[in-house]
Amino acid sequence: MNTEHDWITTPVTADILRGFLDLEATAHGLLPHRLPARARRQIPDDQLAVAEAQPSGVRLAFRTRATAIELDTLPTKRVYAGFPTPPDGMYDLLVDGRLTAQATVPGGRVRTIVDMVTQAAEVHEGPAGTARFTDLPVGDKNVEIWLPHTEITELIALRTDAPVEPAPDSGRRVWLHHGSSISHGSNAAHPTGTWPALAAAQGGVELVNLGFAGSALLDPFTARAMRDAPADLISVKIGINVVNGDVMRLRAFVPAVHGFLDTIREGHPATPLLVVSPILCPVQEDTPGPLAPDFDGGVLRFKATGDPAERAAGRLTLNVIRDALARIVEQRSADDPDLHYLDGRDLYGETDYAELPLPDGVHPDPAGHRRIAENFSRLVFGD
Repeated sequence: MNTEHDWITTPVTADILRGFLDLEATAHGLLPHRLPARARRQIPDDQLAVAEAQPSGVRLAFRTRATAIELDTLPTKRVYAGFPTPPDGMYDLLVDGRLTAQATVPGGRVRTIVDMVTQAAEVHEGPAGTARFTDLPVGDKNVEIWLPHTEITELIALRTDAPVEPAPDSGRRVWLHHGSSISHGSNAAHPTGTWPALAAAQGGVELVNLGFAGSALLDPFTARAMRDAPADLISVKIGINVVNGDVMRLRAFVPAVHGFLDTIREGHPATPLLVVSPILCPVQEDTPGPLAPDFDGGVLRFKATGDPAERAAGRLTLNVIRDALARIVEQRSADDPDLHYLDGRDLYGETDYAELPLPDGVHPDPAGHRRIAENFSRLVFGD
């Protein structure tokens, strides 16, 4: 810990946190979760258990005159056996809504994925560390610290050189969003660079991001979590994980979508609800899953391994999914005027792919996240 300042320690509590659904007390501090405890007890695999604990969209929010801030955390970092260790996750500090500083926390636990298919992993313990921000603007200001979107982050201590109080209510609408790894922020460079974070900033809304890498699978417990969470605007981006996991056929998919939407509507009967189909992903447009890693050339890419001929038997592709979602929304909107549909190719389509191709065949790069955010903000939050 730096000793150049007269530090004030402020407990990290719910009143200075945003973007979470639950908080867990751990041996080290406080762990934000993006699914409540009841839902977590029903999670069937480690992939979702890890994804929901990665704090995409979770941030500290407070008002202070401090010019120096330290945040002690214990990160859990993910690496893949046989691949280079990725850089440490980024902490973004915003002052009055502007990205002002960034920091990382070295060390921490390391979760090594030893099998890409099963997600089997080995966990090695490591020390906690500190994200430091200095030379911040003088005077009263609203500060947000966005946590690394792909590192599980246990919050231990917040220190400042001036008192801290919870950020005032912004009065902005709460946008509750659910989606896959792209919504989670895969391949985004930093936590406020994910497309939902960028779109929320452009649209002037408060983000609660339930984007779960590999795990947007119409799970009933996720729908119940959304039903029970406060929201002024709701969006669900459905399809890509259902296809690349090859988890169901068309016969099961249609009623599963109805059930998911029915559950959300139990808690939000008249809240604007937007159903978003998958963005363009050429490897899965007309080829069923499952998706498999492809290491040809020493670079990780993904390929679809299903047989397109089996679409007639109900195997799902992205085009099949889009047609089904459009029909479902058209049918339901006759009795639900606050339900809407957005074709994901309007967020990222052929023109965008030609300009900003998907590096691994599935996930956009940072520029792709910006493009999706710009289109979403224009189409959804615009006039």
